[in-house]
Formats: sequence, structure tokens, C-alpha cells
Amino acid sequence: MVKNIFKFFIVSGVLWFAVHSIYIINDGLSNTEQNADLAVVFGNKVNTDGTLSPRLKARLDHAIKLYRKKQIKQIFVSGGLGKEGYWEGTEMKKYLAAHQIPLEIIITDNHGDNTEKTVVNSIKAADSLQYKSIVSISQYYHQTRIKKLFKRHHFNSISSSSPHYFEIRDGYSILREFPAYYF
Repeated sequence: MVKNIFKFFIVSGVLWFAVHSIYIINDGLSNTEQNADLAVVFGNKVNTDGTLSPRLKARLDHAIKLYRKKQIKQIFVSGGLGKEGYWEGTEMKKYLAAHQIPLEIIITDNHGDNTEKTVVNSIKAADSLQYKSIVSISQYYHQTRIKKLFKRHHFNSISSSSPHYFEIRDGYSILREFPAYYF
């Protein structure tokens, strides 16, 4: 009897994880092509030599693409101080400027130490500019949790758009998103 109950919980947990993972992958890969007032680019690793990780470059290149297609008005770049000693937001701004994005449309946040702080800080920026819509730019596996956090903070006009950048470590990231989504 106890063995069957244990088996039931194990099977249920594995099923829950599988369904959740399929959902976040599908949700994250379903890029919306709608316009938004503000694009929020979530930070990621800056290398020890100051170059951006390929993942972060892909996010910024995606924001550049949306800006050039006139789908967004401004770009909010957010991240914290990485262990490598670089402010992610500042390095992201430099990258955008080097790719001919006007400085006046870039909003830099160096206090986005985690996903929720970036969400809160970007909502404050959007409110101060009287912007009504935001598009989140991050990896596909991150988008479902990001949208959940925006809604938790009473900002409902949130869409997502992810770069087509994939790595072996995405499997680990999908695994990590499962507890992060619920806790």
C-alpha cells in the first residue's frame, strides 16, 4: 500500500514536470509579433574580458531587430553586477549603442539582480513614461515565469519574444525553471 502511494506520487511528479516543461517550451517559442511601447531585455553573463555571452548578445540582437522593425519605442536593459565585475545593464547599453541604437531610447537598469527585480524596475519605468505595453526579451524557457511575474505585479499587457538561440545547457535551464516558477 505504502509502495503504491509512493509510486503514485513519483509518477504524478514526473508527469507534472513533463507537462509543465512542454507548456513553457511551447509558450516561450510562441513569439508574438505585436508592437509594444517598451522592450525589456533581461540580463545575462558578461565574460571576464567584458564581452557579452552569446546568449546575451542574442537577446540584444533580437531587441535591435524589433526596434528596426519599429515594433518598440524604447529598450530597457536590466541586470546586476556580475561576479566578473561588470554591470550587465551598462554593458548591454554599450552593445546597443555600438549597433547604432540611439542612446536616448535606451533605459539602463543596473539593479535587476534577478528576474523579479527586473520586472518591478521595468514596470516603474513604463509607468513613469506612461507606457501601456511591454515585450519581454529573454530565452524561451524563461518567458512563462517572466509573464507570470508581470501579472503578479498587476501589469497585464505583457507579451514575449525570444531569440532563436539554443544551447546544450537549455535542458538544465528548463529543469531549473520548474521550481523557480512555483517558488
